[in-house]
Amino acid sequence: MPYFWIICGMAAVTAIPRLLPALLPEGLTLPRWVERWLASIPYAALGALIFPGVWYLDGERPWVGMAGATAAFITAWKGLPLGVTLAVAVAVVMGVKLLGLPG
Repeated sequence: MPYFWIICGMAAVTAIPRLLPALLPEGLTLPRWVERWLASIPYAALGALIFPGVWYLDGERPWVGMAGATAAFITAWKGLPLGVTLAVAVAVVMGVKLLGLPG
């Protein structure tokens, strides 16, 4: 029975942000600071989703994931396409793992 309440809670948390824009009056203007705050949410969420995976990629050698993240950051910063950025990051992680350097 506790799973029922967990599922209900998850449904509510998911439904509220989806319904809220439909329920707000059309033409509502938000203050500039609210718009800036809302615009930064996707970046913060993306960082929260990605960073733990990078840090804990290899439990004994956390720098392996950081090397891949650094490679991805540099290639993305240079404006290379997403496919190239992913390929470079994967290649760096695999290369570091194949070298077998100790932590």
